[in-house]
Amino acid sequence: MDSITYLVINTITNFIQLYLILIFARILLSWFQTTEWAGNIISFLAPITDPYLNIFRSFIPPLGGIDFSAILAIFVLQLIPQLLNSIVGVI
Repeated sequence: MDSITYLVINTITNFIQLYLILIFARILLSWFQTTEWAGNIISFLAPITDPYLNIFRSFIPPLGGIDFSAILAIFVLQLIPQLLNSIVGVI
């Protein structure tokens, strides 16, 4: 694998890891919406994470007040680096 391909895949992988952290923070903070400090952080994270999560919310609506679509969204994000590595390994 040449250095440019490695750099691109490494950058995408690092971005996905950072985005996963933001999604986890958004999900955990949604449990504390009544506190002011959590609301401030959620108002910062929501425009960043909700467009991606809304894609999966259209397929899986919340059941009993629990949003299971985030599990699928996280799973898909974790698959992308693996797919990239397997594709590059073939080339």
